[in-house]
Amino acid sequence: MLTRYIQEAMKKARYKTLPNGTWFGEIPGIAGVWANEQTPAKCREVLQEVLEEWLILKIHDHDPIPRIGRITLSVKAA
Repeated sequence: MLTRYIQEAMKKARYKTLPNGTWFGEIPGIAGVWANEQTPAKCREVLQEVLEEWLILKIHDHDPIPRIGRITLSVKAA
């Protein structure tokens, strides 16, 4: 389920070139998940890593995780 969530979130990623020539990527609806790198490929790679780390923290802290498409993740308190 986590893999599907990550795949769906990455499909929603938006990228743009900044004035300094670097690439900025973010996933709308997921605050704080962004990357800024020298190439589009590296930006995508780092963005996915940031998303994965963000998910680990959300799961660890039992924080709500926003729905992506039809995928809903929920974490039950221990």
